[in-house]
Amino acid sequence: MARSTIEWTESTWNPITGCTKISPGCQNCYAERMSKRLKAMGQPNYANGFKLTMHEHVLEMPLRWKRPQVIFVNSMSDLFHQGVPLELIAKVFEVMVEASQHRFQVLTKRSKRLYNLAPKLPWPTNVWMGVSVEDSAHLYRIDHLRQTDAYMKFVSFEPLLGPIHNLNLRGIDWVIAGGESGPRARPISPDWVREIRNQCLLEGVPFFFKQWGGVNKKRNGRVLDGRTWDEMPAEIPALRNAAI
Repeated sequence: MARSTIEWTESTWNPITGCTKISPGCQNCYAERMSKRLKAMGQPNYANGFKLTMHEHVLEMPLRWKRPQVIFVNSMSDLFHQGVPLELIAKVFEVMVEASQHRFQVLTKRSKRLYNLAPKLPWPTNVWMGVSVEDSAHLYRIDHLRQTDAYMKFVSFEPLLGPIHNLNLRGIDWVIAGGESGPRARPISPDWVREIRNQCLLEGVPFFFKQWGGVNKKRNGRVLDGRTWDEMPAEIPALRNAAI
């Protein structure tokens, strides 16, 4: 387990690390940068750098964490990557089912594989399933998510790279939005964020604005129109005071 600085979760669990790029949102992947840094530091789980790697020795770790917490699964990879066998995905789900004291957040860009495998997986109430959508060209990922039996469904518009028009939030329980951070961060328009926020307000979907991003994300902050937006699904209160 690692305590997380990500504003919308508490801890991370990485039974898989490494990934490959499939869409524009992957261009400046934070996990790739971090993996290279951890490899240089000699961290054994990152000996392969950002090459897809399974870590079955950490599979049962959440079963040993007694304090209930919100856990981001595979923050350094994608559980539904085509290189991850169904057998391992099923084992991850078995652990999440058994560790019912926790809330697990799973986020993928590979929504088609999620849709294809969803009927073969259990969907307990403590598993939140989400998809990443960086622009309007990838809204189909929400349609794939909508057709699963996941109990809690969420969408992360991060890094947000363009306007999202005609957003349909039917069946979606939570929305996150945010700009890109890091040395080559691409710009974000406040109007893109407002359009998503306004649609959430219209449809009664909790909205969480993570960051403006940029090279110095702390300096840029996360205030939108005079306030922070830390809304969470009704099942769980806001995790922490996320003020900068």
